[in-house]
Amino acid sequence: MPVYIFQHPTTQEVLELVQKIADPHEYVDGKGVKWHRVFTVPHASVPILGTIDPNSAQDFTYKTGKSSGTVGDLWDMSKELSNKRKAQSDDGVDPIKKQNFKNYSKKRRGMKHPKDKS
Repeated sequence: MPVYIFQHPTTQEVLELVQKIADPHEYVDGKGVKWHRVFTVPHASVPILGTIDPNSAQDFTYKTGKSSGTVGDLWDMSKELSNKRKAQSDDGVDPIKKQNFKNYSKKRRGMKHPKDKS
């Protein structure tokens, strides 16, 4: 249930009350004084996934394992990290992707991956 904040009109005392959404959001104290409701900006917590180390599979797994994204979001993030690795390498090729293509070819007796353009 949400927390609502009320402020006394003369003493400026602040009070936090837990109320149902369906309840009228008013507070009247024992002396019959109606308190003013204080409106605040809602707070949201968004995980920062942009700080993933592009060379660490463990970091990617740890930070994306707790997110509530879709498979497409994970593929997009994986592609971004691949582009970062590509930019960091001397030859402009993602070393992890290159290794993946080698492993694919080895398991399939020399057949190349459909996306392998080398």
